[in-house]
Amino acid sequence: MFTILLGVLEEGLVYAIMALGVYITYKILDFPDLSVDSTFPMGAAITAVAILAGTSPALTLALSFLAGAAAGCVTGLIHVKLKVRDLLSGIIVMTALYSINLRIAGKANLPIFSQKTIFDNDVLNRLLPEALKPYAVLLVLALIVLLCKVLLDLYLKTKSGYLLRAAGDNEVLVTSLAKDKGMVKILGLAIANGFAALAGSIYCQQKGFFEISMGTGTIVIGLANVIIGTQLFKRFSFVKSTTAVILGSILYKLCVSLALALGEIHIGRVTITLPIVPSDLKLITSILFLIILIAGNQTAKKGKKNA
Repeated sequence: MFTILLGVLEEGLVYAIMALGVYITYKILDFPDLSVDSTFPMGAAITAVAILAGTSPALTLALSFLAGAAAGCVTGLIHVKLKVRDLLSGIIVMTALYSINLRIAGKANLPIFSQKTIFDNDVLNRLLPEALKPYAVLLVLALIVLLCKVLLDLYLKTKSGYLLRAAGDNEVLVTSLAKDKGMVKILGLAIANGFAALAGSIYCQQKGFFEISMGTGTIVIGLANVIIGTQLFKRFSFVKSTTAVILGSILYKLCVSLALALGEIHIGRVTITLPIVPSDLKLITSILFLIILIAGNQTAKKGKKNA
C-alpha cells in the first residue's frame, strides 16, 4: 500500500508541472490548447537524445522548457497572426510535432535506463543521507514542483502577469493599456507549453525512456487536474490556485490508481467483478474526466441558483 501511495505522489507531482501550464491556458487565457499533447513528449524526446549524447540531465530540463516555449509561440503566432481559431491552432501544432518528435528521437522508442538522471547522480548520492535515499525521486520532484509553483506565483504578480490575466478576462482592458493582446497570449502559450515540455523531460528521466505516444491524452489529464483542484479548494481562500492545481493532480492520480486496483464492488449481497487491466488506463481517464466535468457543471448551476 505504501509503495502504491509513493508511486501516486511521484506521478502526481510530475503531471502537476504540466497541469500548471494547462492552468495558464485553460483558466487564465481560456484557450483550448491541444498542442500540450505533443509538447509533453517533445520534452521527453529532447531529454533522451541529449542525455545519450552526454548532456547534463539538469541542463536537459532547461532545453526542454525552451523547446516547449518555442512550440507554444508557434501555436500563438498561428492563432494571432494568421487568424486561425484557437482550437485549430493547437491541433495543427500537435500534429506537426508528432513528426518532429520522431525526427528528434530518430525512432518511436528510445530507452535511457543505463544513463544518469536528475534522480540518480553523484551529487544527489552524496547529499542525501542513507535513510532518505529510497525517497530520492519524491524529494527531487517535490523540490522541482515547489520551484515551478513559486516562480509562476511570482510571475503572475508582475505587470506582465497581470496583463496575462487581463487577456483572458477582458481583452479590451489590455488594448486600453496600449498593450498588444496578441503578444500577451503568445507569451502565455509559451510559458504553458514550456511547463508541459519540462514535465515530459522529468517523466522521461523518471521512467527511463521516451515513447512517441506518451503524450496521448495529456491535455485531458491536465484539465482534470486543474478542474479537480480548483473545484475542491475554491472555498478555501488561503489555498492559491497553483497549489490547488498541484493537489488536484495528486488526487486525480490517486483516483486512477484506486480504479485500476479495484477488483470487486460490493453492493449489498451482490458482488460485481470488474475486469480492469492497466491497458484500460485511457478509458478510466476519460470516464473520470467526464464525471468531473458533470460534477463541476452541477456545482456551478447550484451556485447560480443560490445566488
